[in-house]
Amino acid sequence: MSPTILFTFVIGYFLLLLTVAWYTSRNSNNESFFIGNRNSNWMLVAFGMIGTSLSGVTFVSVPGTVGDFSGDAFKGFGYFQVVIGYFLGYIVIAYVLLPLYYRLNLTSIYNYLQHRFGFFSYKTGSLFFILSRTVGATARLYLVINVLQLFILDRMGISFTVTTLIILLMILLYTFEGGVKTIVYTDTLQTSFMLLGLIVCVIYILSNLDLNIGTALDTLSIKGYTNIFNMDPGSKGFFIKQIIGGAFIAIAMTGLDQEMMQKNISVKNLKDSQKNMMTFSSVIVVVNFLFLLLGGLLYLYVLQNGGAYGTKQLLLEGKNVIGDDLFPTIALHYLPQAVSIIFIIGLISALFPSADGALTALTSSFCIDQLGLKRRNDWGEKRKKQIRLIVHFSFTLIFFACILIFKWIDNKSIIYVILDLAGYTYGPLLGLFAFGILTKRKIKDGIIVTIICVAAPVLCYFLSKNSALVLGGYQIGIELLIINGLLTFMGLWAISRPATNVELKTA
Repeated sequence: MSPTILFTFVIGYFLLLLTVAWYTSRNSNNESFFIGNRNSNWMLVAFGMIGTSLSGVTFVSVPGTVGDFSGDAFKGFGYFQVVIGYFLGYIVIAYVLLPLYYRLNLTSIYNYLQHRFGFFSYKTGSLFFILSRTVGATARLYLVINVLQLFILDRMGISFTVTTLIILLMILLYTFEGGVKTIVYTDTLQTSFMLLGLIVCVIYILSNLDLNIGTALDTLSIKGYTNIFNMDPGSKGFFIKQIIGGAFIAIAMTGLDQEMMQKNISVKNLKDSQKNMMTFSSVIVVVNFLFLLLGGLLYLYVLQNGGAYGTKQLLLEGKNVIGDDLFPTIALHYLPQAVSIIFIIGLISALFPSADGALTALTSSFCIDQLGLKRRNDWGEKRKKQIRLIVHFSFTLIFFACILIFKWIDNKSIIYVILDLAGYTYGPLLGLFAFGILTKRKIKDGIIVTIICVAAPVLCYFLSKNSALVLGGYQIGIELLIINGLLTFMGLWAISRPATNVELKTA
């Protein structure tokens, strides 16, 4: 298909987002930007969060894992083990974390750490969120930009650097004023298009292969693609590791993440916010299963159309299309033009939620947690807005630099990279919140808290790299996040003391 036609749809989609942003950001202020004036509709938030949670990683990377037997973590439908864990983690968020956030009436969830421990813990938690979300969001964004580059913009003679800059400026334009108030609506729109792309591709390939869902699953089962549970205790993909690890990843990457919780606490009340979380978690399980089914169908489609499959690579007319290359290659080169257009719309719908909410949340966290914007009564609303806009623009530049770094690394299965990085960056947050919620002990707040939170992931890195040697062949996988959180928890315990009766009564 002509890259010009595809690029035209990209521009048209962006103009639609700008229109929504203009409409929703009228009469907006800092409170609208940070938490949508606590007036967001829970159903819109729940639906929009699907797109933010899935992003381009699920849209592109998850289908590619189904037939990729070269890695140890996921084989066949093995990623669904993590999805089961996600669901369990979302229950904890709904009934443990959300009541806490609403009771304290938080704008930034990291204010909890200040209430519970003090200044240094609060600042440390916020900084780890900023690091975590910056790395995670730019990795997701890189994946989708790279697909657009390879299949459209390279053919138009536009460089990756220029593509990245233009897309980030697009995102900056429609999030500059409205913040959360705008994103609640744009995420709903983008989730709709993303799911449309998924469903249309599944239906078309089922029809082309003359299968229904039942016969497709039977065919995939014969080829070993539908295996979910890995029963090898020494494997990174062992089902207990994956389910427990998935639960903690959901708690950390959603429940302890300002971007995701910023949308939840923009809902009017706790009850509606809990309905939002449970609705979102139920739908996300179904959608992830559909992406895995799509992955299996894509491999069947390739095989039926002359592709060759080996244990480590899938060849389609001499080109490696395993992993992240699978879905874009087939959608843009081997499916009808109408389906290709729907794929591109779905892909860019997966692109923008990866960054718009992250930019807004990072701006909010830095302004509120690091600069103390809400506490500065000596700054007028106009000055506060100027500072917020400068911070927003600065994070756009940081995103630009990080995406170029990911391009330089050029990993072919970005989902593994994101889960690995999450284990390092979200672990200290998990340890801080767990210690605060599960114990009544008081810590000696100070720079020692920051040192503990930095030391834990460093120790985890060396443990992960040498686990097979030290632990008799055992490989640390997704449970790295739990180990990291536990090390942080133990460090905090070491510098803590029992709370006095007076402190317990005033807590």
